[in-house]
Order: sequence, then structure tokens, then C-alpha cells
Amino acid sequence: MYCKKLSRLVLRVSCFKPSSVSGGPLTSAYRTGCFSWTAVCQQRALWLRRSALMDKDQRAVPYQTSLRSISQTTVDPDELRRFQSLANKWWDEQGEFAALHAMNDLRVPFIRDNLLNVHRGHQTGKPLAGLKILDVGCGGGLLTEPLGRLGASVLGIDPVVESIGTAQLHSSYDPDLRHKVSYRACSLEELNSDGPEGAETAVEGAGQFDAIVASEVVEHLADLETFAYCCSLVLRPGGSLFITTLNKTNLSWLLGIVVAENVLRIVPAGTHEWEKFIIPEDLERLLESNGFSVQSVKGMLYNPVTGAWSWTNSTAINYALHAVKLSDHSPVQADENSPHSEDPTAAHSASTHS
Repeated sequence: MYCKKLSRLVLRVSCFKPSSVSGGPLTSAYRTGCFSWTAVCQQRALWLRRSALMDKDQRAVPYQTSLRSISQTTVDPDELRRFQSLANKWWDEQGEFAALHAMNDLRVPFIRDNLLNVHRGHQTGKPLAGLKILDVGCGGGLLTEPLGRLGASVLGIDPVVESIGTAQLHSSYDPDLRHKVSYRACSLEELNSDGPEGAETAVEGAGQFDAIVASEVVEHLADLETFAYCCSLVLRPGGSLFITTLNKTNLSWLLGIVVAENVLRIVPAGTHEWEKFIIPEDLERLLESNGFSVQSVKGMLYNPVTGAWSWTNSTAINYALHAVKLSDHSPVQADENSPHSEDPTAAHSASTHS
């Protein structure tokens, strides 16, 4: 029955608007005014071949310079505008963020259990008491709040001011969160400085967090190298980094974008750009170059019929990653080609807080 239903839904894709990504695999198919699944697949194959040819001369370039250009900022203006329009919908459990609400059933225990493996002592009922957690790209606080209820002191940051307003308003209704959860409208790199531009200022957040959470965030960032560097900077030695994101596979494009956004409408159309997805191996290499040791990578699967997430052996679509910052690592010394290696301020800050 489900297969027949999904087939009918796939046929409905002919009514949807074209992708907003210029030059993407759907563009040509939509220009004709009618949808052909075969044409979409052919266009995508052609697009992938062209991309491979364009990248041919870059294969010998180090990972952090070939994957993305170094922009020194994690904020993508297009992503900022997209999430500004959704800022008042974070806590609608049946709305655009329903899948994120359901994901808490997996990601909260994943974070809790891995932290308990690292930090043995804990209170009954408040297992994360005494830990400081940074929730990067917290949105409306969907993950920030449950971590606070587990006893952690959580700071949620997000560059979308409207989302932070939504998060602050929602948490204000729960007195138990008053001294556990706080929010700040800023980017990860801005957290590391007192000045507006982050130049020649002391590092505010260096080495103060026991854990960083970036759930469904990295696929929206402008620069993953800056993200990894800043994470290493603000974490204490032995601190944990938790990431959930989408793999960069044909299956993730089909199910994560075409089906999820345009067919089932699980998330708003245009939410994701396949080019920004990252395979686990590349993410692991990036983190290791910035002083992390990846502890585990687990596949995640969303069932659109039941609205529930489950663990799976396959990481082809979604996956969760846990990494630990090595205690003897300085992020500035990770790679002499790092964009931050010539920054004397960052070097001084890292040595001061190591």
C-alpha cells in the first residue's frame, strides 16, 4: 500500500516549481513545462559529469581548500534569509520542523549517552549536570531545551535574530530552564571575539565548553573549515562535538531533496542544497585536521509514514557523528596551510587557553 502511495506522490512532482539552484539537475527538465523522471535522472548524471570534470584539476589540492573556498565566516546570507522567514514556526510540531522535533528521540539520547561515557559522574535525573554545552545553529531551541532539562548549562547561538527571539520566548514558559538555558544571536566565529569583526580581540569562548552540538547545521554553512577551527577553539581538551547532517550521495539527493522537499513536503522546498552535503569520510578528515578524533558515525533513517527516526547501518542519507577534541592539540598548529595559521591573535589565544 505504501509503495503505491509513494508512486502516486512521485507522479505529482510534475506540479511542483523548479529548483531555485541555478544550473542544477532539475532546471532543464522543468523548462519544458512538463516533468519527466527519466529526463531528471539524465540531467543529473550530465550535471555530475560536468562537476567531476571541473574538479579534475583540484584533486591534488588539500581537503580544506578544495572542498570549499575559505571565507572566514560560516554564515551564508541566502540561508539567513531562508530561516528568517521560518523563525516563528519552530515550535509547530506538525509544521515545517516536524521532522526535527521527531529527531530528538534519537539525537538527545545519542548526545547524553556519549557524554556519560566521557564524564562518568552524574546526578540521578540530571545526568548532564555540571556540563556546559554550546548548541550551534540552535534555531528556536528544539534541541537546546531538552539538553537543559537533562541538567546541562546550554548556550544556544544562531545568526537569525528572529529565531533567537522565538527560542527565548518559548523557554521563558518553563521556570526549570531559567538558569539552565540562554541564547545569543551570533555566529560561531563571532562567539570567539568581543569585537564586531573579530579582529585583534581576546577569544571570549575559548576552551569553555564541554560539548558542542551542531545538529542539521553543517549543510547550511558557508565555510566548514572555519566551523571546524572555531569548534576546536571553544571546546575544552577532551570535549565532545556532535554533528547530524546529510551524506552527499545520489540517494540523499533523491530522498532528502526531491522526495522530502518537493513530493512529501516534509521540509520547505529549497531548504537544502545538495552541493553543501558532505560525506562522512570528508567530514572526518576535516575534523581530524583540526584536532579531533572521531569516535562513532551512525546512520539515521526517517520514516515519513510514521514520522519517526531510527538508527540504521547505512549512512547513505542521514548520519550522526561524535568526535572528541584531542587534549594535546592546538587548532592553529593543525595545518600550516590553515587560513588561521598566520593569525597571531588566534595563536596567542589558543596557547593561552590550551
